[in-house]
Amino acid sequence: METDDFGHSTELWQKMASIGWLGLPFPEQYGGSSLSFQDMAVLLEEMGRSLLPGPFFSTVVMCGQAILEAGTNNQKAEFLTKIASGKLIMSLAFTDHDASYQPDAISVRAELSGDNYLINGTKMFVADGQTADYFIVVTRTNANTNPRHGISLLLVDAHSHGITVNPLRIMGIDKQAEVVFQNVRVPSVNLLGASDDGWPLAEKLLARGAVGKCAESVGGAQAALDMTINYIQKRHAFGQPIGSFQAIQHHAANMLTDVDTSRYLMHQAAWLVDQGELYAPEISKAKAWTSDAYRRVTTLAHQCHGAIAFTKEMDLHLYHKKAKINEILFGDASFHWDKIAGDL
Repeated sequence: METDDFGHSTELWQKMASIGWLGLPFPEQYGGSSLSFQDMAVLLEEMGRSLLPGPFFSTVVMCGQAILEAGTNNQKAEFLTKIASGKLIMSLAFTDHDASYQPDAISVRAELSGDNYLINGTKMFVADGQTADYFIVVTRTNANTNPRHGISLLLVDAHSHGITVNPLRIMGIDKQAEVVFQNVRVPSVNLLGASDDGWPLAEKLLARGAVGKCAESVGGAQAALDMTINYIQKRHAFGQPIGSFQAIQHHAANMLTDVDTSRYLMHQAAWLVDQGELYAPEISKAKAWTSDAYRRVTTLAHQCHGAIAFTKEMDLHLYHKKAKINEILFGDASFHWDKIAGDL
């Protein structure tokens, strides 16, 4: 999938739809299962354990839940039904050139002209942008002195005239793209939520995305730990398993501590999402800790394996790449420590 242009299997995508994964958090009237974010966190953890490629996170976790929360009845009927059935792939176009998740970094403009918005600007690091049928684009619709105001979210057909999608070369199996908008015309009925007051919705998307990446990271870290324990029990040096050496044992103990702590913080954060507490500092605590913990775990796993872990024949390097990607998405540790400090 690293070398595949689209980064996922359409056959697997349709199978995921047939067993209900793509509609998991949506109401039954839209073909879903009406399950909770905590239920989805369990699935995301297993996806992280398996390094499952594809646009599930972009389509269901981010865009699907945004429409579920803020969409009109017509928007929900049109988009959620298609997502649940596997007929629609969506992508969230949030960050601009500086990749910041702060409101003052939103510079892509959408100007209302009659019954349409005209979008101009460039979105960067758009996950699964190269396969998306629709984007949710975070735009600035009013140059207000307060950067939190004047932001709107728009549902944009990815095949609209004036859109150019340039795939980016990044680390790991994830797919990201640069999306350029040049006088892209979007009907005003495609506004998602309130005009000029979209930042609260964007913040909620960031919170869900952060917790979802925590779940993925927990699964990946657990896989790296399991891989390491299996290796240090079988690999012998100086006539004994290397797992008998104190330094290796300490590495394993530190890895387990990081994995378990991340899991507890993640489940607490997922529960808070279900309670509607998307501004709770516990969400930032979970993302800040897990961002660093996943990377620490894979780094120690490399130390325990030695040079063999850096070969293409072994999967561990894939988890380390994924850890580096998840570390940054939806705010890295520094971003969330700053939020926690602000709350204090």
